[in-house]
Amino acid sequence: MKRAVWLIEAGLSIILSIPIAVLPLQWALKAGEVLGLLLFYLWGSRRRIAIENLTKTVAVHALIIQEPVEGIIRDNFKNLGRSFAEVIKIYYGLGRKIIDSVQVEGVEYFHAARAKGKGILFITGHCGNWELLGISSSAKLSSFSIVARPINNPFINNLVERARKKYGNSIIYKKGALKPIMQGLKNNECIGILMDQAVIPEEGYVVDFLGRGAWTTKIPALIARKTGASVLPVFIHRENHGHRIKFYPEVELSPADDKDEALRADTAKFSGFIEEYIREHPAEWLWIHRRWKRVND
Repeated sequence: MKRAVWLIEAGLSIILSIPIAVLPLQWALKAGEVLGLLLFYLWGSRRRIAIENLTKTVAVHALIIQEPVEGIIRDNFKNLGRSFAEVIKIYYGLGRKIIDSVQVEGVEYFHAARAKGKGILFITGHCGNWELLGISSSAKLSSFSIVARPINNPFINNLVERARKKYGNSIIYKKGALKPIMQGLKNNECIGILMDQAVIPEEGYVVDFLGRGAWTTKIPALIARKTGASVLPVFIHRENHGHRIKFYPEVELSPADDKDEALRADTAKFSGFIEEYIREHPAEWLWIHRRWKRVND
């Protein structure tokens, strides 16, 4: 029965996505915006989470905004819709213009880290069109692996995986990810980790995130210390009629002698780059996620 449901879901996903894929880019983006607005008004549970998250962040003075909270969250949903439309066109092989329009800043930091020969650990978050970040980085610079959770529907997951691989990305699924990550870095490969989602206590530390404590993964810090891999923050944001990717300089790890203290400091520093992004582009982060769960405010 579950297999039949998965097949129906996959079939409907293909049928509904084809019109967006074949539309001219500007029309596809408009369609994505409309879809995002529909989700804003119809997906009440996530809209309320997003508004609550941003409201509390503003209340603790961790973020200064120039617009009403609800307006920023509405723009946030529109950005998700536009990103979805862009990714659909790319997945169908009709998004070359999108990839070509992406500008890249800080390439020298990437090349300097690659020259060290110990692999690169990219740290980023659910910021801007993060799927486009992976695809366009592979297309313009170098193929790399993305650490991700598989989509629940295996048929849709297979479609997405094939599309990602077509542009040079490979996927490392979170379950059992440590061994392929370590091997990839040993081979001087690039590994991307999104580190802005809440984790269970065994996997991280509570660090300050936009003025409130949030469980944050310590895995990037652990891996960096064990392998000597370079840690480079990298993000993507919308700019004019395209996108800009920004590579930051390699992050220097904590000199603390105590291992736990050093890991905690590294984790907080890594997470701080995501905070910086949110302050610069508040409508382009995934506010609908329960980032501060399992921590008492």
